[in-house]
Amino acid sequence: MKLNIAYPTTGCQKKLEIDDDQKLRAFYDRRLAAEVEGDVLGEEFKGYVFKIMGGQDKQGFPMKQGVLTNGRVQLLMSPGDQCFRGYGRRNGERRRKSVRGCIVSPDLSVLNLVIVKKGEKDLPGLTDEEKPRMRGPKRASKIRKLFNLSKDDDVRKYVNTYRRTFESNGKKHSKAPRIQRLVTPETLQRKRRKAALKKAKHEKSRTEAAEYHKLLVQVRGARGWLF
Repeated sequence: MKLNIAYPTTGCQKKLEIDDDQKLRAFYDRRLAAEVEGDVLGEEFKGYVFKIMGGQDKQGFPMKQGVLTNGRVQLLMSPGDQCFRGYGRRNGERRRKSVRGCIVSPDLSVLNLVIVKKGEKDLPGLTDEEKPRMRGPKRASKIRKLFNLSKDDDVRKYVNTYRRTFESNGKKHSKAPRIQRLVTPETLQRKRRKAALKKAKHEKSRTEAAEYHKLLVQVRGARGWLF
């Protein structure tokens, strides 16, 4: 079985291939989101704690949380469900798809783990080096939350921390995500203009209604109609 171990603090991943059933027995009959001591894998993993995040069997069917079995089942899924591709479907379309249960069994080929607690020794290629952040949030409020900024700070300066530079056709280019929901003087001006146009439209309709009512009163009064 292959173990895909990730450490979110450094952004590194490492794949291990373990054939010893004695080591893998600690993961069997455990459910998704369960924590397992790393001592069972060897001396270098002493003190580590892993969390089971997912996996797939030899045919590529993924594990699904909430399905309390260690085998493969067929579920009727709709767009938005886990393990089901929602785009490219008709409205209200449901399909029966095969998934594995949330209990780990020997039939799995890959098991995804995340390091929850770091142990005594560093793991080469996993905890000893830190990879630069390649992607980051695009929404302005989430960028402020990531860098602990206040509302007075300019968010556009902090996007450069995950700006990518690459070379194409002998020219250097740089690419950074476009900030969503960014409040600038232009957006505030557009909002004020939109509100002013809406207000003017209401005033115009109110004035035209009053003029029409006044004209109607004059016409009916001239003809002697009773209201």
